Amino acid sequence: MEHYNDPYQQEEKHRPTLNPFISVWLQPKQTARYMIDVKSTGYAILILSIGYFGSLLSGVMEIDFPVWGIVLLCILLAPIAGLIGTAFSALITWLFGKLFKGTGNFSELFKALSLTAIPYIVLIPFYLIWLYVAPESLLTVDYMGPTPWIFWPATLATIVVSIWSFVIAVAVVAEAHQISNWKAFFTVFIPSVIFIFLFIIIAFIIVIGIIGVGMM
Repeated sequence: MEHYNDPYQQEEKHRPTLNPFISVWLQPKQTARYMIDVKSTGYAILILSIGYFGSLLSGVMEIDFPVWGIVLLCILLAPIAGLIGTAFSALITWLFGKLFKGTGNFSELFKALSLTAIPYIVLIPFYLIWLYVAPESLLTVDYMGPTPWIFWPATLATIVVSIWSFVIAVAVVAEAHQISNWKAFFTVFIPSVIFIFLFIIIAFIIVIGIIGVGMM
């Protein structure tokens, strides 16, 4: 009996197995393709749940909860924030990518962009330590006390992680849309600038409104 060799099965057989949590740091495009072709949406949500836990921890402030309550709240909110945030990012990059003749669909972009959450996992130990040793300095906006030792390494880690997450975003959008890195850069950058500009305008209008009400 003649055996039929399915090209897709042959490709799957020879595809290298990647660990996205490790490979995305230096092989973002290959990891994005692996996520798109092999991994499920559920796996992408798992990545988001862990990564957004670190992201939420780095942004907590003015929360009148005990430390354990803050950690639990971040754990519970991470999957929801990750799902909503990445779905919105996937929608925007899908739409703007079409301007550059991108071919990726929403599902592919969602799975690829979930990889941008992985660098934020690095922040988890930094901010857990910060919450433990000096919670008031992290949670209070107008904190005037001594700067804790964890401030500088946590801040440096946050800057590096944010930059690298953007680099990964450009690479995975390029892979998902099958466009050049420069086109992917503008696909990510243009909507970011637009939303920052809109945020500034809205904030300015709100401030002017508050000042106007206060002068009445």
